[in-house]
Amino acid sequence: MAALLPTLHDPSPIRQFDRAQLRQLCDEVRACVLDNVSRTGGHLSSNLGTVELTVALHHVFNTPHDRLVWDVGHQTYPHKILTGRRERMPTLRQIGGISGFPQRSESEYDTFGTAHSSTSISAALGMAMAAKQKGEDRHAVAIIGDGALTAGMAFEALNNAGVCDCKLLVILNDNDMSISPPVGALNRYLAQLMSGNFYAAAKNVGKSVLRAAPPLFELAKRFEQHAKGMVVPATLFEQFGFNYVGPIDGHDLDSLVPTLENLKHLDGPQFLHVVTKKGQGYKLAEADPVAYHGPGKFDPQVGLVKPTAVAKQTFTQVFGQWLCDMAAHDGRLVGITPAMREGSGLVEFEQRFPDRYYDVGIAEQHAVTFAAGLACEGLKPVVAIYSTFLQRAYDQLIHDVAIQNLPVVFALDRAGLVGADGATHAGAYDISFLRCIPNMSIACPADERECRQLLSSAYEQNHPVAVRYPRGAGAGVVPHLALDALPFGKGEVRREGQRIAILAFGSLLYPALAAAESLDATVVNMRWAKPLDVELLLKVAGTHEAIVTLEEGAVMGGAGSAVLEALQAANVQKPVLQLGLPDRFIEHGDPGKLLASIGLDAAGIAASVAQRFGAAAG
Repeated sequence: MAALLPTLHDPSPIRQFDRAQLRQLCDEVRACVLDNVSRTGGHLSSNLGTVELTVALHHVFNTPHDRLVWDVGHQTYPHKILTGRRERMPTLRQIGGISGFPQRSESEYDTFGTAHSSTSISAALGMAMAAKQKGEDRHAVAIIGDGALTAGMAFEALNNAGVCDCKLLVILNDNDMSISPPVGALNRYLAQLMSGNFYAAAKNVGKSVLRAAPPLFELAKRFEQHAKGMVVPATLFEQFGFNYVGPIDGHDLDSLVPTLENLKHLDGPQFLHVVTKKGQGYKLAEADPVAYHGPGKFDPQVGLVKPTAVAKQTFTQVFGQWLCDMAAHDGRLVGITPAMREGSGLVEFEQRFPDRYYDVGIAEQHAVTFAAGLACEGLKPVVAIYSTFLQRAYDQLIHDVAIQNLPVVFALDRAGLVGADGATHAGAYDISFLRCIPNMSIACPADERECRQLLSSAYEQNHPVAVRYPRGAGAGVVPHLALDALPFGKGEVRREGQRIAILAFGSLLYPALAAAESLDATVVNMRWAKPLDVELLLKVAGTHEAIVTLEEGAVMGGAGSAVLEALQAANVQKPVLQLGLPDRFIEHGDPGKLLASIGLDAAGIAASVAQRFGAAAG
């Protein structure tokens, strides 16, 4: 049979495909995903698991008129392939290429930008209610993973949606459980029956007839609940006001297509539970979906291969080792992660200290207040959280931790640009939004050794402290094995020069040192964005003509702003050049190239300083 995928420029022809063509298309899409991700890197397991569901949705629904909202968003490669972006897949997550997540600016089929989890039901409900208000006949479909359903926001949306009369379908893509025996021919039949008009009509007629005889009505209602409860875990979602259908096999088109077609014609909020398998169709990813969650480039015939050269230790690994060492030293330490055990480096900690390890699910707000409760009882919580995810718990950070001045350590991974994941995952704002909070301190280690030392410094404090560090490896400075701390709130001069003083906050210290060679500039490793080392700042300001601040964070309100505020408070008038992330969202791509594009590599720093203050004195 001739290939189908090359003939598709949009999903409309898929609606005319028969079942055999749909199966062939699934095979072609799966092969396309595997081929492209192996060449560019990206999210693999989750996308292999959503192929049949994606094809079925575009077959049944009239996209983009009907809205599909994907949650978390990293499972949308099949969706991109079917919606006119197949030929651009080789540019995935590269500068100028297509995003690894849905983007409204990229395609009309990407109806809502999603990269953080648990937002899809809220957004789809808004779309469904907007359609109703405008008198438009359209469906809104939210596709949410079982992990994303752990977040409070998802349940807030379910609670709201259950009382709204609109064309909303929520699909739970459950890829964390195996397909149990009930998910077969019998369950397929039951799912189609329960999603069909006959069942809905019979249920409503039965209720209207029996309502006149309350005892019989109550008996019938109980029988219905118990009968459905024997084959589906419906109770929770039906209490929210949804009609629950499933679970069904998310890789079986003979289950998916008729069930979706039936649900499409029902009124009110519908909930479909599908069971999929991460890595489906690629045996290596099926066997180890975690390893293949977000791989780099690899040979699909061989699979992932451990590098022969010893890789530099990453900041995440430094944190993970420090956490284990400090836990062995202090029995009060507890580690908390909002569903990012691997990403935040807590695998070994969980293995060694299972009773002191808490994975609270994708629930950042809860994670922070949970840590506050632990701290109230004399424990020492360390919250391992990406900078960008801490944004979701800002209220809890202020009200539950900072106002009560509780000693919680926040290990902020992925501070600064993160590369291929783009603007949604960049830790651009933490210095700005943290330093304005009373009682809060912010440490900015320049390298791996300082990261370990400043984590110890943070742990020694009796108030909240955040330690921000970037993704990947740094300068390669090997950490000390001891748990020695650096002085709280103090920086150091790393290079003595003339005229210009560069004040570096974090890992940009090293490109600053390289730039300083051509500028003959002084370089200061500030280490702390709050409290600022004002004594050192004023000393440097008194001996130099101008100051340059350098940070891998937002310039607006960042560490450079703190320097300006301190100079003004001391009535010191000195020219200051602030270098950092500009007031725009930075796209996805190679981190080094992105930093160079905004002038934050050594050459860019030197050029900006020379342009502003002229060449170094001879």
